[in-house]
Amino acid sequence: MEGGRREILLVALGGNALIRKGEIGTIDEQFANLQVPISQIARLSRYYRIIITHGNGPQVGNLLLQQECCDEVPRMPLEILVAQTQGAIGYMIESTLDSELMRQGIAVNKPLVSLISYVVVDEKSPGFLRRTKPIGPVFSEERALKLGYPTRKTEKGYRRVVASPEPVTIVEKNEIKKLIDMDFIVICCGGGGIPVVREGRSFAGVDAVIDKDLASARLASEVGVDVFIIATDVEGAALSYGRPDQRFLRKLTAGQAERYRDEGHFPEGSMLPKIRAAVSFLSSGGKRAAITSTSAIEDAVAGRAGTEITLE
Repeated sequence: MEGGRREILLVALGGNALIRKGEIGTIDEQFANLQVPISQIARLSRYYRIIITHGNGPQVGNLLLQQECCDEVPRMPLEILVAQTQGAIGYMIESTLDSELMRQGIAVNKPLVSLISYVVVDEKSPGFLRRTKPIGPVFSEERALKLGYPTRKTEKGYRRVVASPEPVTIVEKNEIKKLIDMDFIVICCGGGGIPVVREGRSFAGVDAVIDKDLASARLASEVGVDVFIIATDVEGAALSYGRPDQRFLRKLTAGQAERYRDEGHFPEGSMLPKIRAAVSFLSSGGKRAAITSTSAIEDAVAGRAGTEITLE
């Protein structure tokens, strides 16, 4: 800490922080699962100013499925569903964190805010040309072939894929920075943010999903985050993931990541965006970045767990 000012910690929670593999995603399951990362974040708030971002892949996918099951209610575009998940998940995180802060006796009146956030993308981005971002539940190959939308095989099975353009800037970055400076814990950029394109001086929503880790890295760079932790459902980046010779990495340089990517170790729809996000953050002046499990956030911050990403 410089001049007694606490560093800024951004924790990017994966959608699996709420819905774990094998679960159907009931509200009780999601609140119970949140206790694991949120109790750690509450303790870390003693030492850091906190930003929380989160994924929404399972949740927004479920909303899409609900729309397909009902023709009596008008269907909403993906940008609106992203906004809906920002509100719902923001509420769950904020209420769980508020209760946890009080339980731990850290700060009864600690200011919290959930911010509906949108993110500028380039309408000419290559991400609109090829659908790569997996959302929603996992399907068998047989079921995937019968669905009426594009799917792609991921590490976990076949999932729906949608356009995923690169984030250009976070629209509310100035407001988020002011809130952090006022010692608010800020929950924002849910699901990668609501994707918008510029139309003159205004914005228009687009049908896409932004990768939440890449959007988090952009936000981290724009508001001066010091430590960037990407929390997911595995303990870190691994070589030969899911195979008998699987090996998790404690440290990973940008050069090594590029080589391992070329060797096929880091799939585009899962681990690769997390590594790209960490490298992007560090390249923009960030101090530390790590990928870890939701159960080891505190240990990752302390340098005892996860995969530490470095430029060299």
